[in-house]
Amino acid sequence: MTASASAPASARLSARIGGIAESATLAVDAKAKALKAQGRPVIGFGAGQPDFPTPGYIVEAAREACGQRANHGYTGAAGLPELREAIAEKTRRDSGYAVEASQVLVTNGGKQAVYSAFAALCDPGDEVLLPAPYWTTYPEAITLAGGVPVQVTADESTGYLVGVEQLEAARTPRTKVLLFNSPSNPSGAVYPRDQVEAIGRWAAEHDIWVVTDEIYEHLLYDGAEAPSLPVVVPEIADRTLVLNGVAKTYAMTGWRVGWVIGPDDIIKALSNFQSHLCGNVSNVAQRAALAAVAGPLDAVHEMHAAFDARRREIVPLLGDIPGVECPTPQGAFYAYPSVKGLIGKELRGQRPQNSVELAALVLEHAEVAVVPGEAFGTPGYFRLSYALDAEDMVTGVQRMGEFLREAE
Repeated sequence: MTASASAPASARLSARIGGIAESATLAVDAKAKALKAQGRPVIGFGAGQPDFPTPGYIVEAAREACGQRANHGYTGAAGLPELREAIAEKTRRDSGYAVEASQVLVTNGGKQAVYSAFAALCDPGDEVLLPAPYWTTYPEAITLAGGVPVQVTADESTGYLVGVEQLEAARTPRTKVLLFNSPSNPSGAVYPRDQVEAIGRWAAEHDIWVVTDEIYEHLLYDGAEAPSLPVVVPEIADRTLVLNGVAKTYAMTGWRVGWVIGPDDIIKALSNFQSHLCGNVSNVAQRAALAAVAGPLDAVHEMHAAFDARRREIVPLLGDIPGVECPTPQGAFYAYPSVKGLIGKELRGQRPQNSVELAALVLEHAEVAVVPGEAFGTPGYFRLSYALDAEDMVTGVQRMGEFLREAE
């Protein structure tokens, strides 16, 4: 055995990479699929992706793109010019935010957009205010970029929304960025316009950058609206990066096309960065994304209606379980119930001390996979994606409820 092979992991990996935690949502999804492969009837609520196929006209655009010689070679690192223009037009259409194609960078999915945004803004030690519950990738991307995530926690009592007072209490001289996500993953919370305005004006007053993730912009319910922060507070636009992508809206999670919208100088710098990191996003995927963002929203509306119907079904089912409290989400396709009333209670001879242990028991005994709140910075909760077959959704919650009702 060589010396390097026998060295401890801490010596074999950089601290930057060695400190990364596995994506909790993907890990739960992988565990559910592995158990299914063993023949167990596991129902997975882990992965946040639509259960619908990508609309046919988008797939057809990709097929056509495969045969076009222009798509067989390198293209500009920032994205196909026609896609960047279409994203700018789609942004004006959907949120009223007027931007130019030069302000758009096309990335390999939303996750690269998140990392690139923080890589552009954070020097070592810069603090990023991170409202929690948060998407599990945010703190990892911030840390990788050299930033320091500073958690600002909300709970069900405020609808999982943080206020200016909380943000101000967390602000220090090292605060550089605020991460803003509405509609939210994992809670489905949606910030109302007055709160968006208050937060935006507070950020502007203190010269804080805002990274706003709008990936769930089309998934809103009960008349809720999710105004884009730089539209509501125009003076913050020059210090705002807007993140988005085709994954959730168009059922294109596997196509890996996202984008960053921001000031020209930031996008130019990120284009340089991307030219060394990966070059252009797959041209075929970009052509598919072009068909999506420039096309009709009919399929999007159909998926939205299905998600809304499931939302209306899953929330009362969860709320009927003793010890579970489930606020009604106004956006995205997640329910985020509190299970704090079940922590420490006996279940099949065990007393789970946190939601990680409780989720493990639910998987083992009810054969239902959920993501524990620890993954999102708030222990004592479960995240359940209702972007799955409606019948499986009901069966899964019923199974979980039958098991949890045994708690003593």
